[in-house]
Amino acid sequence: MDIADRVKKLRKALDLTQYQLAELVGVAQNSIQKLEKGDTKNPRNIEALARALQCTPEYLRFGIVDSKGINSNVSAGPSIKATAPLISWVQAGAWSEISEIKAYDAERYMCPVNCSDLTFVLKVQGVSMEPKFYEGDLIFVDPEAECIHGSYVVARLDDDNQATFKQLIIESGHKFLKAANPNWPDQLIPINGNCTLVGKVIFTGKSL
Repeated sequence: MDIADRVKKLRKALDLTQYQLAELVGVAQNSIQKLEKGDTKNPRNIEALARALQCTPEYLRFGIVDSKGINSNVSAGPSIKATAPLISWVQAGAWSEISEIKAYDAERYMCPVNCSDLTFVLKVQGVSMEPKFYEGDLIFVDPEAECIHGSYVVARLDDDNQATFKQLIIESGHKFLKAANPNWPDQLIPINGNCTLVGKVIFTGKSL
């Protein structure tokens, strides 16, 4: 069994299509197709591929199984808990209007990390979070995850249907929302009781 066989076997065990696996890894679907056909022997994104397939890079490359095993019957189960709906968009800049979409009508994305049932997906717009996040990136937001110093969060103004995406900074008992872009004019926005932390960003899917 070579890397092509191992990738295909693990993908099917996780009930993923080539397209779904490509989304998790952040590549085009034909990249997965070429890999499974054996045309690609040493993929550059081996670590992202291993995370998506819930194994180690060593297993994909050489078939080496670590002490935890690979998809064994005694494992805790796959970390992909569910799909999360793309329910709204938020601009990673100034406060901006949230455009809601009903969850049952929304496009859904597989979340490759542990998350709560309330997790949802937003598509980033704007440049205030570059170079950490770019326009078009998908961010998975979990309202039940703990927001701590350094977390990337989505916050909503309490008196308006507006939200923003920033990094949470907590210093000396004070909270701020920080832009990642060093050239953004409003680097720090004080949080003084006028907004609510909607949730913590737990995973990012890079735009192609």
